[in-house]
Amino acid sequence: MPMNCLYLKNCFTCQRAFLMAAATFGSGLAAVSQITQLVKAGDEVICASDCYGGTNDFFRNRAVNNGLKVTLVDCTDVDKVAAALTENTRLVWLESPANPTIKITDIKAVSDLVHAYNKDILVAVDNTFMSSYFQRPLDLGADISHQSLTKYMNGHCDVVMGAAVVNDEKLYEKLFYLQRANGAVPSPIDCFLVSRGLKTLHLRMREHMTNGLIVAKFLESHPCVEKVLHPGLPSHPQYELVKKQARGTSGMLCFYVKGGLQEAKSFLKNLKLIVLAVSLGGPESLVAHPATMTHKHTPKENRLAVGITDNLIRLSVGLETVEDLTADLDQALRTAVAV
Repeated sequence: MPMNCLYLKNCFTCQRAFLMAAATFGSGLAAVSQITQLVKAGDEVICASDCYGGTNDFFRNRAVNNGLKVTLVDCTDVDKVAAALTENTRLVWLESPANPTIKITDIKAVSDLVHAYNKDILVAVDNTFMSSYFQRPLDLGADISHQSLTKYMNGHCDVVMGAAVVNDEKLYEKLFYLQRANGAVPSPIDCFLVSRGLKTLHLRMREHMTNGLIVAKFLESHPCVEKVLHPGLPSHPQYELVKKQARGTSGMLCFYVKGGLQEAKSFLKNLKLIVLAVSLGGPESLVAHPATMTHKHTPKENRLAVGITDNLIRLSVGLETVEDLTADLDQALRTAVAV
């Protein structure tokens, strides 16, 4: 059995939905680019304004250059999605939770709205921050569940790979053709490694959730922290929605350090255990500064509009002993911020 097919078999089991098939690609962004080729020049795309920087850059620059009209919309507001729909809309791209601000979109409400307007419009959801263990967009009405398999699904920071999971055979055939025609295929070793990672997905995600909530609560009460956003905290604006459409939370969170860019940089510099890196979802805890890393190519006005300020920190909580993580965060914060 080819390794990409073996991965797909495991992916179906993980999703636990009535799936027909899925297609895997050489990276998460490769999957994004192939999904957009399901629509044609002149079609209109609605993309969540708050999403991964690479996705934002792709839709604003590459997709537009390919003849698509792209509108960035706050998809957490269903009314704004409704107002943006036109007779030429053919794809709606959601991301929930959003990278890095952890905003939550009501996937079912948006999917129902879009399909009621035009059943031929595709709804795709980037599910990377939750993984298929905690959230299943296809069960909520989406047409495509996108995953950067590089992250939680693989879970070991040693793979670059992406997937588009669907429950429609004709849609799968189109994606599989694009995979082959454009050469966006994953390597056999990456397929093997992701298949290995899926065997422990349930164990890893439970521990990520446990550690993530402990760290989030610790940061929320810390005198050097202005605000924490984690979908498992009751203080999260869409806490009730998370409980409705997901069965848990991952280790992803973001928080605002008191101060500005200087304090944020000092905090990052003084971390001893937690690693500064743009990836996420692995066994080691990773921290990023979105304004200068993952979203550095996003126009400043767009970044500020969605809450990506100079004092925003994104944290992927890993599988280390949680007391070691809170101790590291505490010493770095107190070194960086005067209280």
